[in-house]
Amino acid sequence: MRVVTWNVNSLRARQERVEAWLEEVQPDVLLIQETKLADDAFPMLAFEAMGYTCAHYGQGQWNGVAILSKVGLTDVVTNFAEAIKPDPDARIITATCGGVRVSSVYVPNGRSLDDDHYTYKLDWLGRLVQHLEADTSADQDVIVGGDYNIAPDDRDVHDPAKTIGMTHVSQAERDRLGELEQWGLTDAFRHLHDEDRMYSWWDYRGGDFHQGRGMRIDMLMCSQSVIDRTTWCVVDRNARKGKSPSDHAPVIVDFD
Repeated sequence: MRVVTWNVNSLRARQERVEAWLEEVQPDVLLIQETKLADDAFPMLAFEAMGYTCAHYGQGQWNGVAILSKVGLTDVVTNFAEAIKPDPDARIITATCGGVRVSSVYVPNGRSLDDDHYTYKLDWLGRLVQHLEADTSADQDVIVGGDYNIAPDDRDVHDPAKTIGMTHVSQAERDRLGELEQWGLTDAFRHLHDEDRMYSWWDYRGGDFHQGRGMRIDMLMCSQSVIDRTTWCVVDRNARKGKSPSDHAPVIVDFD
């Protein structure tokens, strides 16, 4: 089974690229973030013509998350589970695909450590753990994939010294990732790769992609039963090349 997460940074702007990529890579499940579409604008028919069942949770020009699946799509939950304080933004959608409970998540950016959005980000990540506790269990097949807006450690940042005191690398954010790990999730990429300088996001400005100045902030966090069957995980840098790419690259995991 092949599961992918990809922040497309506007599906309207990248529709043609996404369709071509799907045709080439043939994932069973694609978790999308930042569709920036309302639900009635989501190109459901185009993806269905490619063999995908879709679920989308959007709000217009901001945020928006989706799940595309060729292996079934049932028990859809938009936003957090019912018992948890709902989020005002469209940042999480959950469904069962091929027996795996998957969530597509777009974690808040945080902006800066003294911004209210940073406090919101930490709270959001805490509610994500609560969502998992309410929605599923760690002894099942679970994947929470998306744009976490957190670099797990200094290997995942081009120049850690330049990011001291900034979001994405603060200890509080990394501690929230640790809480997801304590719940039972493992970063599939790090399970297979120890190397540094392997990023998933590069700023559009300053030629950062071509200069190798990026961060690894897009992850597929998987329960142990998935990790035990994982055979391959990669960041598809080629999808960041060419005309009008997203600033994020897809992350792919294969498991038996």
